[in-house]
Amino acid sequence: MTAPPKRVLLQDCTLRDGMHAIGHQYTLEQMVGIAAALDRARIDLIEVSHGDGLGGNSFVYGFSRETEEAYLSAVRQVLTYSRLAALLLPGIGTIEDMKRARALGVDTIRIATHCTEADVSKQHVQAGRDLGMDVACFLMMAHSVPTQRLVEEARKMASYGAHCVYVTDSAGALLMSEARERVDALKQALDCEVGFHNHNNLGLGVANSLVAIEAGADRVDGSLAGMGAGAGNCALEVLVAVMQRRGLPTQAELYPLIDAADRLVRPLQRRPVQTDGNALMLGFAGVYSSFLIHAERASVQFGVDARDILVELGRRRMVGGQEDMIVDVALDLAKGRATPDKESPDEPV
Repeated sequence: MTAPPKRVLLQDCTLRDGMHAIGHQYTLEQMVGIAAALDRARIDLIEVSHGDGLGGNSFVYGFSRETEEAYLSAVRQVLTYSRLAALLLPGIGTIEDMKRARALGVDTIRIATHCTEADVSKQHVQAGRDLGMDVACFLMMAHSVPTQRLVEEARKMASYGAHCVYVTDSAGALLMSEARERVDALKQALDCEVGFHNHNNLGLGVANSLVAIEAGADRVDGSLAGMGAGAGNCALEVLVAVMQRRGLPTQAELYPLIDAADRLVRPLQRRPVQTDGNALMLGFAGVYSSFLIHAERASVQFGVDARDILVELGRRRMVGGQEDMIVDVALDLAKGRATPDKESPDEPV
């Protein structure tokens, strides 16, 4: 007899990845309202931090309206079912940031590195374990290396003590077969859990998340109304509806998610979170999703096509943390020093 499907842990990123969509400007009232709605909908984990993780407030990444301490404290107070999570990128956030987050009630810390730099996560993973936290690791830009290389890096994170390692499609560039291959490979290679986080830049957010679940993912991310960088994340309410249609076990309640997406989140979207032309180019060129707003600003400033900026960023293989290079690329294009191929980006290595 075939074993019944397991229940996948659902993590919401509306209050972290969604920060990118509104320039990190959630009010405390908005944060609390959305968190309370997610809690009522019985979402397992709710992630709260600057869009670029703990310690992300800076001139490069932008400043949030309120402090991280204020956001985390306010959300913690309204949670009765969901656990509180935060993201940390080594080099942006520090172990001291992690300790402060733990003291404020954060249960899960997610340590994110580029997909070839897992080794920089070691001390942060071990510190999270020492603090008694649930520790998950992100291998960002997972489309940009062959599956075997991703497995090698994932093994490092697992050896450091990660409870879960994520295939993280930061560019929303993975096709369905590629998402399945990567998740399946990590499931075969690791003793810890495997997660999947993606963006909807090619319109495959929900499809790839479902494929990841079918391949054995233990944790899957989404956000209300897809609220996130670029074309947004997998739309959580849509994913839950599809899971229910497929008979996949979930404790999440659909109606509260739909209500929260429609009434609380969509009205906040200054720039529609959708797969429009520029967002599509993120997935096509394999570019980090949070680069979108920065590229559009540089397009206006230097009078060059935002699509050309994004394609050139992809050609140069820019990764998260290199937002300052967007202006350089736009300036090169304006001066004729770069001529991106508009037909197709370079193949990923």
